[in-house]
Amino acid sequence: MSFELIPAIDLQDGACVRLSQGRHEDVTVYARDPGAQAARFAAHGIPRLHVVDLDGAKAGRPVNEDSVRAIVAAAGGVPVQLGGGLRSLASVERAFELGVDRVVLGTSALRDPELVRTAARRFAGRVAVGIDAKDGRVAVEGWTAASEARAVELARRFEDAGVAALIHTDIARDGMLGGPNLDATLELADAVSIPVILSGGIASEDDVLEAARCASRGLAGAIVGRALYTGALDLDRALARLEEAACC
Repeated sequence: MSFELIPAIDLQDGACVRLSQGRHEDVTVYARDPGAQAARFAAHGIPRLHVVDLDGAKAGRPVNEDSVRAIVAAAGGVPVQLGGGLRSLASVERAFELGVDRVVLGTSALRDPELVRTAARRFAGRVAVGIDAKDGRVAVEGWTAASEARAVELARRFEDAGVAALIHTDIARDGMLGGPNLDATLELADAVSIPVILSGGIASEDDVLEAARCASRGLAGAIVGRALYTGALDLDRALARLEEAACC
């Protein structure tokens, strides 16, 4: 299985931002022009771009549509996956009309699993499930609501749904640059046959390489946000090290 290093763009009020542990009041703005940021990432030859509409996740409907359109246009053919506020089949279809390659359904996975199944059937290979968790418990609605569902339990519900990937985010690690919760993500990957993408806490090239070494266990990629914006992780060097590791 190949392993993808996926830069992230989180959208709030039309700007590229990063939150700390999902707290909307603890926000850092890194770029005012999401399209320009997408173009900068795409210039490095990335395999995919991860976009989250943070306002949409809180509102329960897409909000930053203009920014998403600009990102897709600027990405120059790099596949864009989008999550945040996609809680109806109409919103999923609209995302694809904007040129998005893959949608990520999070809250719907817990609250409306039939939507996930229907979308996965209709758009084969283009629907992923986002599982955001803290202490193993799933959080939804832009991480503003906790549930009693366990991440592994939720993942297993979609084993036969035809989803393209699971994106596992450890909320406690997200945006903190303290390293990812690789153990929790691997627990998820070991429990299902669906490819799993790691998200939250990646702080260095070594974190990326350590995750990539687990590709044989179903770990298909890693999403990186704050480490790229702060310069803690050099994108060109990380991609080169991944390519070198794959050849050895």
